Amino acid sequence: METTRDDVLVNGVWHPVGRSIAVENPATTLTVGSGAAADHTHVDMAVRAARTALPGWSQTTPAERADLIEALVEALRSHRDELVDLTIAEVGAPVSVARPWHVDVSLDILSSAASHARSFEFEQRHGDVTLLRRPVGVAGLITPWNYPLYQLAAKIGSALAAGCTVVHKPSELTPLSAYLFAEATVEAGLPVGVFNLVPGTGPDVGGPLAAHEGVDLMSFTGSTVVGSTVAAAAVSHLARVSLELGGKSASIVCDDADLANAVRWTVDSCMLNSGQTCSAWTRLLVPQSRLAEAVDIAAQRADEMVVGDPTETATELGPLVSSLQLQRVTDKVEQAVQRGARVATSATTPLPNTGHFLRPVVLADVSVDDPASREEIFGPVLVVHGYRDDEHAIEIANNTEYGLAGAVWSADPARAAGIAARLDTGQVFINEAEFSVESPFGGWKHSGFGREFGLEGLLEFTELTAVHH
Repeated sequence: METTRDDVLVNGVWHPVGRSIAVENPATTLTVGSGAAADHTHVDMAVRAARTALPGWSQTTPAERADLIEALVEALRSHRDELVDLTIAEVGAPVSVARPWHVDVSLDILSSAASHARSFEFEQRHGDVTLLRRPVGVAGLITPWNYPLYQLAAKIGSALAAGCTVVHKPSELTPLSAYLFAEATVEAGLPVGVFNLVPGTGPDVGGPLAAHEGVDLMSFTGSTVVGSTVAAAAVSHLARVSLELGGKSASIVCDDADLANAVRWTVDSCMLNSGQTCSAWTRLLVPQSRLAEAVDIAAQRADEMVVGDPTETATELGPLVSSLQLQRVTDKVEQAVQRGARVATSATTPLPNTGHFLRPVVLADVSVDDPASREEIFGPVLVVHGYRDDEHAIEIANNTEYGLAGAVWSADPARAAGIAARLDTGQVFINEAEFSVESPFGGWKHSGFGREFGLEGLLEFTELTAVHH
């Protein structure tokens, strides 16, 4: 597949736009491709195509939709290596992250959506009432640059399973995997107009898509600031909205936990995808009596992490996605230091001469009310706090506008579950619990609303009709 593109996919046809946006490899700073610089006219074309395709697609059986989603999975699987290479090139994700956490899990997400389409009863009888779950309509999908394929899979799998048609706008920083995905929808035989791809900038494509009266639901993943704008535009014509926004998740280590293991796991979570993960555990909360020990363990783990060429299998952290993102993160660290924070990490291994690289940072001596502890940094930066008791730990964990994820570590499962149940957040992991594509994912407070994955993700793309007999 070509990586130099200036076209949009509308109604099954590639239409040249004539304008493009260069895509930079953040590890080399070289241009590795381009995506279309579409505008509101292309958005209108795509929405019209999706509306035209909606009656036919929405009336297919769930089993037929599941068959096509599974065909899409197989088409994508046949391009697995290319998807990994594109992710490394446009995101800068190390191959050790790109393969399992960007590509393979995306295939699992789509397979899960197909399974739910087969098993869910879209028509349920309850006494004298029949509940009908019907597709909400045309869905506008806006995905971010940090996990471009993963976030698209999370949205489109459920949308297609529900019977919705879609218009997708990827980030202008990372459109290459979206182009390959779009090619795969054609290869898999999705009916024309069911999936439409319109790359471009937020003002030129995202804004018009959210405001378009032909869109029935907007699903957006990105920053809280932009999410608020998208929601306002969508609600202006009473479209449904699903938002997955920022996070500042806490990992609480109880006094009976294996401190070294919990701290190292937390560091690894924080630094995944070079710290560019909205659900990362970016605050480590430990008993005050073991704070110094925890800071040392965290700093040691961070210092030993391999930062460098994302094509090397030993690399754990690649570059940040852009020079702008690197500057934002370093500015926030420097500002925290100016307010009294201490950088506990001290690695001096050389970084590559080119690219937007940053070593992992562990910050200590930070007030729980400091912006570094309450605001999303979106880079490889972990903040460590001490707490007095479980009540104090819960108070600190909830002391943020966000509520996306979190973790609790304890030798007592009941104690851990009790703490987890009081965290104002959408998802909590206890000890070494594993991520599941069947678990609903989404946030509280300024982390958004709505859920992705599993049955709850499917229901986001449905409307409910109650038929009384």
